[in-house]
Amino acid sequence: MMRILFMGTPDFALFSLRAMVEAGENIIGVITQPDKPKGRGYALLPPPVKVYAEQQGIPVYQPNTLRGDEFQAFLEEQAPDLIVVVAYGKILPQNVLDFPRFGCINIHGSLLPEYRGAAPMQRAVMDGKTKSGITTILMDAGIDTGDMLLTGEIDISEADNFETVHDKLGACGAEVMLRTLDALKAGTLTRVKQDHSRATYAAKIEKADCLIDFSRSAAEVHNQIRGLSPIPLAFTHTADGKMLKVIASEVADRTAPHTAVGEVLSLQNGKITVACAIGAVNLLTVLPEGKKRMPAADFINGRKVQLGDVLN
Repeated sequence: MMRILFMGTPDFALFSLRAMVEAGENIIGVITQPDKPKGRGYALLPPPVKVYAEQQGIPVYQPNTLRGDEFQAFLEEQAPDLIVVVAYGKILPQNVLDFPRFGCINIHGSLLPEYRGAAPMQRAVMDGKTKSGITTILMDAGIDTGDMLLTGEIDISEADNFETVHDKLGACGAEVMLRTLDALKAGTLTRVKQDHSRATYAAKIEKADCLIDFSRSAAEVHNQIRGLSPIPLAFTHTADGKMLKVIASEVADRTAPHTAVGEVLSLQNGKITVACAIGAVNLLTVLPEGKKRMPAADFINGRKVQLGDVLN
């Protein structure tokens, strides 16, 4: 039976690890990131993949580095035939890529060569894509540049946000990985080189990406908000200069032009309607500075926003 070493860290990786375990794959060990301090007490929290692996009795390793003699010795001791990598969080050095006889297979959250990089799911939603998917690739030294193996697609609706797309792609990724492993064992897996001229890059989400720009269209503003929800969240500032993060929105109007972008046009029906350059967007759920998340209706009732205010 093929000896598989699994490398992954967050919830997205857990979809595939769980599917592989339930399918009876021979997972000889899990490599994941070290526990991270979190919260006011800075208690060390284990990655989701570690928690699950320990529950399943799978040995867990949390090396600080994959470079050097120590990890090379570990690979030689474990002798994996294949390494499966899903959102591990570190670049694999060449000696690791070259070690398993079947190489290192990665699950990437886009239909490559589109959206290579760190944030393919968020960027797809922010760009208003109606479809995305999963690609399994045979890893090389580049960032998501390896030969493609198999793919799977999902639909993205206007009601989807980063969280729902994350979960759809997590489930899709698990299914595509199982198909990839079956094809590998059957000897039917074929490699397809990426067309690098068609490649796009999904850069890591920075704070500047989260500032809402009401000088764009309502559809673009809505896409930005949902692509960043529930984390890290898009934000604007109220008339008194306080940060207002937006958790959920909807397009109120797609066509009416406005010059006073960011102006609060309506506070009806528990929605904060804000003017965009083209159209308007309804803010539905918000997280005010120093407060807990709340429906926009509660924010309105607390008189924290007035008709004619300009959000910026």
